[in-house]
Amino acid sequence: MEAPLPLQRALSCRTLSSERAQLKIKPFLGFLPHGTTQSLGWKMDHVAGRVTYRITANAEFSRKRQRKLSTARPKDSPPRGFMPRTRVPTSTQRRDQKKNETKEGSGTSPIEESGGSNIKTPESKTESDEEDVSNLNIVAEVEEESDDESNGIGLEIRSTSDSLVDDKTNPFEKNWRFFEVDEHGRESKDAEIINKNEVNLPLDSVKYEEPARSNDELQKVTATGDVDASVYGRGIQDEQIYKSSEDLRPENFEKEESTEEAVSFEDGRKTSDKTDSILEKIETISESIEAVHDSYKSLFVKPEAVDGSNTLTSENKRYGDDFLKLKLEREEIARKEALDRLAEDNFRKGNKLFYYPEPAKPDQDMEIFFNRSFSTLKNEPDVVIMGAFNDWKWKSFNIKLSKSQLTGDWWSCQIHVPKEAYKIDFVFNNGKEVYENNDKQDFCITVEGGMDVYDFENLLLEEKRKEQEELMRQKAERERQEEEQRSIEAERAASEADRAQAREETAKRREMLQELIKKAVTSFDNVWYIEPSEFAGNDMVRLYYNRNSGPLAHAKDIWLHGGHNGWKDGLSIASKLIKSENKAGDWWYADVIIPDQAFVLDWVIADGPPQQAIIYDNNNHQDFHAIVPKSIPDELYWVEEEQRIYRRLQTERRLREEAIRAKAEKTARLKAETKERTLKTFLLSQKHIVYTDPLDVRAGSTVTLFYNPANTVLNGKSEVWLRCSFNRWTHRFGPLPPQKMIPAENGSLLKATVKVPLDAYMMDFVFSEREDGGIFDNKNSMDYHIPVFGGVVKEPPMHIVHIAVEMAPIAKVGGLGDVVTSLSRAVQDMNHNVDIILPKYDCMNLSNVKGFQFHKGYSWGGTEIKVWFGKVEGLNVYFLEPQNGLFRVGCIYGRNNDGERFGFFCHAALEFLLQSGFHPDIIHCHDWSSAPVSWLFKEQYMHYGLSKARVVFTIHNLEFGAGLIGKAMAYSDKATTVSPTYSREVAGNPVIASHLFKFHGILNGIDPDIWDPYNDKFIPVSYTSENVVEGKRAAKEALQQRLGLKRADLPLVGIITRLTHQKGIHLIKHAIWRTLERNGQVVLLGSAPDPRIQNDFVNLANQLHSSHNDRARLRLTYDEPLSHLIYAGSDFILVPSIFEPCGLTQLTAMRYGSIPVVRKTGGLYDTVFEVDHDKERAEASGLEPNGFNFDGADAAGVDYALNRAISAWYDRREWFNSLCKRVMEQDWSWNRPALDYLELYHAARK
Repeated sequence: MEAPLPLQRALSCRTLSSERAQLKIKPFLGFLPHGTTQSLGWKMDHVAGRVTYRITANAEFSRKRQRKLSTARPKDSPPRGFMPRTRVPTSTQRRDQKKNETKEGSGTSPIEESGGSNIKTPESKTESDEEDVSNLNIVAEVEEESDDESNGIGLEIRSTSDSLVDDKTNPFEKNWRFFEVDEHGRESKDAEIINKNEVNLPLDSVKYEEPARSNDELQKVTATGDVDASVYGRGIQDEQIYKSSEDLRPENFEKEESTEEAVSFEDGRKTSDKTDSILEKIETISESIEAVHDSYKSLFVKPEAVDGSNTLTSENKRYGDDFLKLKLEREEIARKEALDRLAEDNFRKGNKLFYYPEPAKPDQDMEIFFNRSFSTLKNEPDVVIMGAFNDWKWKSFNIKLSKSQLTGDWWSCQIHVPKEAYKIDFVFNNGKEVYENNDKQDFCITVEGGMDVYDFENLLLEEKRKEQEELMRQKAERERQEEEQRSIEAERAASEADRAQAREETAKRREMLQELIKKAVTSFDNVWYIEPSEFAGNDMVRLYYNRNSGPLAHAKDIWLHGGHNGWKDGLSIASKLIKSENKAGDWWYADVIIPDQAFVLDWVIADGPPQQAIIYDNNNHQDFHAIVPKSIPDELYWVEEEQRIYRRLQTERRLREEAIRAKAEKTARLKAETKERTLKTFLLSQKHIVYTDPLDVRAGSTVTLFYNPANTVLNGKSEVWLRCSFNRWTHRFGPLPPQKMIPAENGSLLKATVKVPLDAYMMDFVFSEREDGGIFDNKNSMDYHIPVFGGVVKEPPMHIVHIAVEMAPIAKVGGLGDVVTSLSRAVQDMNHNVDIILPKYDCMNLSNVKGFQFHKGYSWGGTEIKVWFGKVEGLNVYFLEPQNGLFRVGCIYGRNNDGERFGFFCHAALEFLLQSGFHPDIIHCHDWSSAPVSWLFKEQYMHYGLSKARVVFTIHNLEFGAGLIGKAMAYSDKATTVSPTYSREVAGNPVIASHLFKFHGILNGIDPDIWDPYNDKFIPVSYTSENVVEGKRAAKEALQQRLGLKRADLPLVGIITRLTHQKGIHLIKHAIWRTLERNGQVVLLGSAPDPRIQNDFVNLANQLHSSHNDRARLRLTYDEPLSHLIYAGSDFILVPSIFEPCGLTQLTAMRYGSIPVVRKTGGLYDTVFEVDHDKERAEASGLEPNGFNFDGADAAGVDYALNRAISAWYDRREWFNSLCKRVMEQDWSWNRPALDYLELYHAARK
């Protein structure tokens, strides 16, 4: 009958005493109460936690106990007939060691003081002739709990203190081996291999205390035969005495599970020799008990010794080291067994590789085994593994494999799997060109429990972000160092220049002073004299002047204005003369202290103090000069003078440089703030339809998207679905699954949440009525886009090429040239690449072209075309000069063959792009003059080398070249005009009407660097919105003075325009008279291309200058500096155009704080919001009201707006000043239009 004892679950260590506990070893050898047990059971658990250790032997045990010495088996050889058996795992989990380091009341054990070394008792291999017994039972248990079913040898163990179990680890916990034998003593197939040491019973981290009782009192526990077990006590062979507190803490005991293995012997079978060996090892257990007893007794002789003051001996430390070595040997044996099994299985299956341990887990070492004979490397002497992790994206490695000890041609290496890994990718090679790559699919091993792909991608992005930040930091540091070096070099050069200038000034002064000394006297008969006649620097003298000698004979007061040494320090003496009572005649005098280091005294006489005098006696414009007799200069003086001049020059220069630097920094700050406000306005401009919370979308964040379908084509739909992606729909995630939007809290809006990835720079979305589509709201095919900030990926730059016939300032006729230059600069500032192709006119002003040089030449159209290159306003410009003379005509427009000229240019420009290897994303052409680019590109170049490009066409004025414009509309991918209102006004035109689906209105802007009151050299005082009142007051005074107007605080209306019927010349005339009627001043600057209109305004000017000379001025010419002064000095700027595609005058006026008064048309309506009744329309554009406007094209309309404006100036000056400040802070630059054009460019490419 087989009756193995069941293993018990580890019990809770609830009663670890804070005082001492005793170790009681109660040896007993006898019969078990169960009778003739036919099994040998083995049980191991923790000692200090109320847990039992039990060993039982079968009934034939006594007959098999004839002593035999065990023969040592080779280190790596398993017992004969044994096969490896999978061990039953435990769930032991170690807790943080710190939890038990400082428990109150705990004593310090000798084990702790020794540093945690292990103790090993000597092995007992002696033979014994003691009598056989039919059964053996060894029980180790806590005294408080016993096994009622067992009466065998017992080891009762009690913990001395909580600290007893600290800092010790029991290697047997994970490495205990079990085995089974059958009834004949043969080893079972499933029995696990053990070595000669594995039968020893470990006592884990216990302290032994000799029982406080005499030998006579030793407990005698007998089996059924009442045999005294005390005589069979033996020292137990122990491999480790102390166990880590990590495993012995109560919380670990509560969680640990025990496992059980049993070995059975069936009656009537003959055991093998190997079984004899096993039984012999079991017999040594009883002998080991006494050895353990003696060993512990030698350490802890009496209870009083357990006070934490003892230390472990070096021999005990050596025992611990020996056990660690033994443990490692056992682990190596297990590893080799597993590898042999894996190698055999994989060889049999024909697999090229396997790895150990399985499965692969992160943050651990693993071995990869490769069978060379199964691969393309079978004849190669070297095998190298080349790999990386996570689809070859993380931590590459390159390791040479070694021939393993496994049977067969297995080669191996060890790699460490990082904690971030979810996959291992690798190939093998011979270190050169021969590869084994799994039939071009590469090898891979899945890592379990590591990062998922999404988290790893985010990790990569975070690493990239850190790398970018470091690169930016390094770049900033390099730039700082370079700037510092430039500053040092600039300072050195400036200092040398200052020194040279000081030498030069000193030489001039020396020469001048010598001439003055030659001419200077001590008196002049009947005009002036000085008393005393001999004096030096710092002396006080009395200077007499005869009033009757000059123009001051009738002056009431006489003043001396003086200096010295040729007025080198300017006016330094001012003193009122007193009538002398002691001198005959009309003599006046003043007491004067001679300045130090004065050689010549300089002065004039006036009828009042400085700044108030009217009449002067300056010696016929030669001034008066008197020599200082006792102060003749020497060489030392001139050395000091040069040094003084040098210091002054340095101080003045540094103050200038600091002022320039401070002004530049403020300008940059103002531009950045304006740009930030504009971007916010841009994001809010579509708030009536869609917006996000937060408004600024950050990469890696979650945002809530709000949508108002009431203002779209989805109004009234029962459902709305969000379709979203990133980076212009090109993100690696692709379009996200459609998401049904839910009602927001306010009820009128819908909302959805979106997780923004770290590598996003743009958020893209559209809306649909159903999950599968239906009606879409895609913003008229433009889609909705919101920029994402802080991402690790930046938007890739586009390449835009403008083909145009005008460009400011080198070839400007109208607004087209301004747009080409300013739009290109704004787009380039947003990190895109911009080139401009322009005809090389012979009338072009090349002084504004930097680095102008010959670029290349090519032949086309029957002539050679020379290409020149230069920089204009920081832009790359290519100038085409055909040798057929088409652009050597002295003008830009005005020839009878303008269509032929510009048509040739358009074709030549496309040919230049093709022959130069350009591959632009966008070709942007403008107005009728470059309209042919659109169809020439589509017909002749799109499929022959320029397939990447898309064509954008802009209409600046539909009044010219309507036929060419209509054809360009048909061929272009996207078309624009210069304002939304103008696009609606011309939408009915036949050349536009059929192309409205791709026609958009985008406002023009102004160049904030050209029109900048803070850096304008043409106005007297620089100003911003912070000091707009002071700045405009100074500009008005300067304007009045320059034009000869009355210098008075009156409302001033400025008009800057071309005098054409489009500009409303009849309304301009009426406005001039109306302003004068309101006692205002008016200034007009402009000219008329039509001589009749020009003559009409000449007559008007003569009339006004005669009747209102102090309040009206008409300058009928072009004057750039004067235009700046008018913008700054005017209170109002009038723009009464009959039609205006965009208009820049009103935008420039607001830049200078002048209030626009305009007619509601085209771009004027889009940019000027009436202060009295346009608040809602302004808010819809993210702005505030900023001017006055009117509807009609008659006098009444002008009066309606102009009267309210002038009345506000008179009656509400404080409000008017705040309005000037408000309009200055509005951004009418190209910041916003550039964003709109970029959206258009992307839409054209989509």
